[in-house]
Amino acid sequence: MSLINDLQWRYAAKAMNGKTVPQEKIDYILEAARLAPSSSGLQPYEILVITNKELKEKIKPIAFNQSQIVDASHVLVFAAWDNYTLDRIENVFQATLKERNLPSDTMDAYKERLWGLYEPLGEEWHAQHTAKQAYIAFGMAIAAAAEQKVDATPMEGFDAEALDNLLELNKKGLKSALVLTLGYRDDNNDWLVGMKKVRTPKEKFITELV
Repeated sequence: MSLINDLQWRYAAKAMNGKTVPQEKIDYILEAARLAPSSSGLQPYEILVITNKELKEKIKPIAFNQSQIVDASHVLVFAAWDNYTLDRIENVFQATLKERNLPSDTMDAYKERLWGLYEPLGEEWHAQHTAKQAYIAFGMAIAAAAEQKVDATPMEGFDAEALDNLLELNKKGLKSALVLTLGYRDDNNDWLVGMKKVRTPKEKFITELV
């Protein structure tokens, strides 16, 4: 029940105290995100880790002046592929086959079926799908942070286009999907500290079909 207890402990910190999170805890959280599942194992996203004070100050107004951006120890930007391409899929599959010591043509049939499905769906669908995959890793990072007793504030409240421009994500074929601040709660200034966690009751949240 340890994970459940950790998730009961966590909440979206509204103010952070500026204390630095030890690197081993950051590494643990990032590794949990790296090991997250993704559709066809493509992992169509990257994580940018930001600690630079000046850069965080530039991000703050882009994130509607949320104080956690500058008061957090680390700011993680989950940046998803802007689209799928046959080359991107091929590169991931070939890396997989190399690691598994399998012939380079082992996944060719699957690759062609996958691209045959993805290509006609268009770039808008691609961008939505890659962002959904980033959310899975995002959730794993939040759970890992709770396990490490590191406060994590998930953020969708930011100007994605402005953040993309600031970080020059277009040069890497990426678009910002989510931001996660990591740090420690400010007990004296966070209005949410100590408030009861409220979630939908189990009987309304879960429907068992038998």
